[in-house]
Amino acid sequence: MESSAPAGRLAPDVLDPRRWWALALLCGAFFMVLLDGTITLVALPSIGADLGFAKQDLQWVLSAYALAFGGLLLLGGRAADLLGRRRVFMAGVLLFTAASLTCGLAWSPGALLAARVVQGAGAAIMTPSALSIISTTFTEGPERNKALGIWGALGGIGATTAWLIGGPLVDGPGWRWIFLINVPIGLAALALSPAFLGESRAALTRRSYDPAGALTITGALVLLVYAVVQAPGTGWGDVRTILPLAGSALLLAAFTLTESRHPAPLVPLRIFRSRMLAGANALTVLIGTVAVGMPFVLTLYAQQVLGYSALKFGVSTVVLALGATVGAIAGQGAIFKAGFRPVAATGMALMGAGSLVLTQVSAHGSYFPDIFFGLLLCGPGIGLAFVTATVAALADVAEHEAGLASGRSNTSLQIGTALGVAIVSTIAVSRSKDYLAAHAGASPLAVLTEGYQSAFLACAVLAGIGLALALLLPGRPRRAAHEVPEPVPSANSAPIPTTQTAARGDGS
Repeated sequence: MESSAPAGRLAPDVLDPRRWWALALLCGAFFMVLLDGTITLVALPSIGADLGFAKQDLQWVLSAYALAFGGLLLLGGRAADLLGRRRVFMAGVLLFTAASLTCGLAWSPGALLAARVVQGAGAAIMTPSALSIISTTFTEGPERNKALGIWGALGGIGATTAWLIGGPLVDGPGWRWIFLINVPIGLAALALSPAFLGESRAALTRRSYDPAGALTITGALVLLVYAVVQAPGTGWGDVRTILPLAGSALLLAAFTLTESRHPAPLVPLRIFRSRMLAGANALTVLIGTVAVGMPFVLTLYAQQVLGYSALKFGVSTVVLALGATVGAIAGQGAIFKAGFRPVAATGMALMGAGSLVLTQVSAHGSYFPDIFFGLLLCGPGIGLAFVTATVAALADVAEHEAGLASGRSNTSLQIGTALGVAIVSTIAVSRSKDYLAAHAGASPLAVLTEGYQSAFLACAVLAGIGLALALLLPGRPRRAAHEVPEPVPSANSAPIPTTQTAARGDGS
């Protein structure tokens, strides 16, 4: 049943008693999406051997998902605002669940890759819908910040726990279960959505879908993600990388022109003027590059150099998952007390410090001290930074653009993920080749380790850039309007607007 409050939002004095159950449901779906973005890393060798993937094609198990997810997020967010957030969320869950089942039953490389594309599309529909439901269900101020903090906490730990869960599944029942495990979760989310989620949509007088804007921005993002995931294999100077990048730039220019002239644009260009939103999105890109790039290198080092099994590697990363959880919980309260800037800066500094520690890994290393202390620092940093960026991304956005803003935030994360894997892979391979050329008699383990050390250094540099961006964020979020007494309007005055908007930064 649709809410009678403006734009689907319940008034502060009629809060939906189901809202915390709704949050649990939405966060469970989000965790499932995050898990599938990275859990395949530990399963790639098993998938390749079982389905007969060519070595150069195995990367597409990751890239197919990232292309669809990153390219369609903005369209998914806008569709949620226009068509109904619960309706679009359930459509995304259904698509994601069906694709997960197909992935688990895949009989060939082509079947798996096609299912991964559909799975990414389902995630792109589901994720911004869920986040916009949260932003329109909880009232402005501490309650919404708490809800977004919980959501952000899952973002901080979702990717890190992928290895912890994936290792036992791959070494136990087999790689197919990293996909099949989504099926009961998805079915449960579909069954519970009508009971816990109210329907809402943006209160707009004009409901235009701007197909030209959707096609150009989606095409630009797909080409960008395609280029960065191709780069490790083809090289940044190769025509197969340059042409997609050029095409992406042309489509982005076409998108900007289209949006400036359309009466009801997919992405109103004024949204890019928000310092808070722009800063949060840029920071999210850097968080994604390090939070996924660093573990990507680490799993290669642990399995190829130290000889870890998938299970042993998964268990060894528990300190990262626990650290991210602690950081995310601490970050929720710290944001309102200290502000966005110091919390985000602390998170990025910890991620950079942990990556620097990991540059000291050796060809004959061990868990202590080569891996443990780096993870101990990175974990809390990921939690702190991700929670802050998530709350800030919706802190200066009108309710009717909540889906669009959440789509931008998640698009930033997926672009960061693709960039991170591409950058660290390119640096590791390039440095290993250079080292082998200069040390012809070096052992294979030493050559690999040299490349991984350079990749960890790249993660530290990216975290340093993120630290600089964090210092440019506005200060602490403003108190919600409903937390302070409002003047009583006189009989002759206009009524005071009561529509809730996201908490805004004070710009200090």
